[in-house]
Amino acid sequence: MTPTLSSLILYTSRMDEMARFYVNIFGYSVHPLEGDRIIELRPPAPGMTLLLHPMGKGRKQGQTLVKLTFATDDVAGFCANCAEKGLVFGPLHTADGYVFANAKDPSGNSVSVSGRLASG
Repeated sequence: MTPTLSSLILYTSRMDEMARFYVNIFGYSVHPLEGDRIIELRPPAPGMTLLLHPMGKGRKQGQTLVKLTFATDDVAGFCANCAEKGLVFGPLHTADGYVFANAKDPSGNSVSVSGRLASG
């Protein structure tokens, strides 16, 4: 049996702020387990589960070379909606027939919205 990628761990010292960010901006839901220090965030549709893990000593926010990319048919509309919630994405970029824009989450991790893999 071949394993499938099921989740992505984000290390952070801002657990609650990160959970609110992914819930409010990308529609994730929080699924806590009693006594667990990890916060599980499930996507609103089939997709990648995010696990927020308390950052260990000696680690610095946003140093990991990872970018979370969220697919959407309407990048400009999504960015405009996020601006109303207080998250301002950078400029829209066009590359090879699709549009994308970039921002940062509360821990400094790169996030992107992109039309590249959008279903519609």
